[in-house]
This record gives sequence, structure tokens and C-alpha cells, in this order.
Amino acid sequence: MLIAGFPSAVFGTNCYVLSTGPGNECLVVDPGMEVVPQLDAVLAEHHLKPVAVLLTHGHLDHTFSVTPVCGARDIPAYLHPDDDGMLADPLSGLSAQTREMFSRTLQWTEPDDVRPLQDGDVLRLAGLEVTVDHAPGHTRGSVAFRLPYADHERVPEVMLSGDLLFAGSIGRTDLPGGNHETMLRSLAEKVLPLRDEVVVLPGHGEQTTIGRERAANPYLQGLADGTSNAAPSRRGL
Repeated sequence: MLIAGFPSAVFGTNCYVLSTGPGNECLVVDPGMEVVPQLDAVLAEHHLKPVAVLLTHGHLDHTFSVTPVCGARDIPAYLHPDDDGMLADPLSGLSAQTREMFSRTLQWTEPDDVRPLQDGDVLRLAGLEVTVDHAPGHTRGSVAFRLPYADHERVPEVMLSGDLLFAGSIGRTDLPGGNHETMLRSLAEKVLPLRDEVVVLPGHGEQTTIGRERAANPYLQGLADGTSNAAPSRRGL
């Protein structure tokens, strides 16, 4: 399996490219702000052909380049329907301060072909099988993507967690559509049951593992018995 990732120039949102190997079809996950030149370079380096864009949620820092990436190749985007409204009005999911920053300069066009994601879906695209976990809390439509890794003994699975889970933290829940209690429930139901060896590729920051976060992430402490008391996070857009 080939997994290439890089942070966007604005907000440091991680964009990922997934493929069975060089020269094959691929998936693009969360093309954020000003990523197109770097994404094109990754695609050219590995001779990859995108067949779809997967979006972990609807926030602008994860969706900003979805229309140019999809439109240039006539490919669909996938997003949970609960976040569709942020493709129609990308400012609607932002804080007042961030809305003000973009309100006078944002030029936005929705992608033509947006297909729905649902909890438990298995997407068979580009030769990969991607399982969808609906994990609301950061937004109503937040999802994580899981797929088997080639080295099943050492790394049984990879999770692209979006803004559900970071190394040492979680996504913020104080934006429109966010809810801290819902986030904790998603973590308990979608993260804690996974094996420690699962590699987590988050929406921001460095990669981690489920075992590392289970042991050290304050937001996961006490979730198993319902005693978690970590304050809401402010990390993310």
C-alpha cells in the first residue's frame, strides 16, 4: 500500500493520498487550503490517478480544494449528509472570528458530484476497501476511515481520523454542530474498541497509534467506565 500525506499551507490540515501502489488509481482524503500544487506533485511522482475524494467532515480547512481536485478529473466527492450544509455555505461551520477572516475573500463553488457516506459503509474504490465510521462530535457529519494495511501482522489497520482524534488530543467541539458529550461517545464507540497496533493518521499533526493514545491521551482516560473529565479541546479549525 502507498500512503502519502502532507500538511496544507494554511491551518496545517493533513491531506492524504491512498493507493495500492505506484502507477495505480488512488483516493485523495481532505484536500485543504492551497494543496493543489503539492498534491499534483505527489500524484506525478507516483504516477497516480485519483478516482474519488473522501472528506472526513465539512470544515473549510478540509474541503477547500475539493472542487478543483474533483472538477479537473471529473471524479466524485464523498461526505456524510449531516455536513452537506457546509458545502453549500462553507462559512456556516466556522467561528465568528474565522468567518470574518474569510467573508470578504472566499470564492467558493460546490463540487458537482457529492455522494453520501453512512456509518458502516465499505467503499470499494481504487482497489481499496475503506470502512466508514460515523463519529459525530467535532461536527454532526464527522467520519473516520479505516482500511487494512499490507503488513497485517505489525499494523493490522490504518485509521484516518480527521478531527476525531489527534496525537495527545481531540478535535474542538465549540464550533457550530459540535458537541463535547457526543464527541466522547464517538471516541468510546469508534476508537476504544480498536487494537493498539492500529496506526492513526489524523487531520492535524503527526501520526500516532491507538495504543499510544489509549495510554496517554487525556481525552480517552476514563472513557471505558464513563469517568472522563477532560475539558473540551480547542485544537483544530
